[in-house]
Amino acid sequence: MSDATALESLVDMGFPKNRAEKALAITGNQGVQLAMDWLFAHQEDPDIDEPYQAPSGNLLGKDTSDTSEGSSVEQARSLKCDECGKQLKSELDAQAHATRTGHSQFSESKEAVKPLTEEEKKEQLAKLELKLKQKREERLEHERKEEVSREKVRRRTGREVTDIKEQMELKEARKLVEQKKREKNEEKIARQKVKEQIARDRADQEAKAAKEKAAAPVGAPSPSLPPHTAGGKETPAKKEYDTCRLQIRLQSGQTMVHSFKPTDTLVDVNQFILMNGTEGNAPYSLMTNFPRKVFTPADMDKTLSELGFVPSAVLILTKPQ
Repeated sequence: MSDATALESLVDMGFPKNRAEKALAITGNQGVQLAMDWLFAHQEDPDIDEPYQAPSGNLLGKDTSDTSEGSSVEQARSLKCDECGKQLKSELDAQAHATRTGHSQFSESKEAVKPLTEEEKKEQLAKLELKLKQKREERLEHERKEEVSREKVRRRTGREVTDIKEQMELKEARKLVEQKKREKNEEKIARQKVKEQIARDRADQEAKAAKEKAAAPVGAPSPSLPPHTAGGKETPAKKEYDTCRLQIRLQSGQTMVHSFKPTDTLVDVNQFILMNGTEGNAPYSLMTNFPRKVFTPADMDKTLSELGFVPSAVLILTKPQ
């Protein structure tokens, strides 16, 4: 095989041109196989891409006899592997053979290495192509395994992210449920406190009323009846309202406005103040200025319509009376 053909073969196999030229030069242009072996053996060398420089001095097989004396000494024309008997043309071939086989015992030989026949060259080239094919397949298989491994890692990471997201959403949902439970429980406790306070105030008011009744003189005049309409005419029917608009002035000076139903009681108003006002658990009484009246526990069950708050009224929070 010519040097140009060997170089083209190596380039076609995927080797860089500068490396192929260097391998052919170092192996003495003895074929693709030796160049291929040298490239595989030295592909990790740091100077693999540096230009090749021919060695100086005596070469194997070159006549170095002193011609001026007219004497000549027969030189070694090859090297022989003492372990397997293979004939090698140069020291570089011996190095490549040692790298490939692990053999280390070589001796000089006066026999020249026979050139490869065409059939041997074809056989070597076929072996070389088979090796290249195997290496390509190994590389592709390695790349496929790496891709499968990366895909597994990606899927596992995706599942982990999904699991973390679901756990966070579950925690948020649990927090929301717990918050609603706390709010409901606090509202229940607040209502219970209002009811208890109303019950205590009612009991105190009843005790006070009973004491005043016991101290009142006998024969006190009964409440006067409302006067009849002048001329015997019936008073016109009052307009019916569906809502009662209350303006509530807190002790802090803040004002709240809310629409209630005429059938709501002062208990409902107290609950609204407790849930939306700024009074907290501080005690207070409800009163109106026009007419001035402080409402007692006995008034808590009266509807807003009965108290004359329909369609609108102003309630003031004051210190307990």
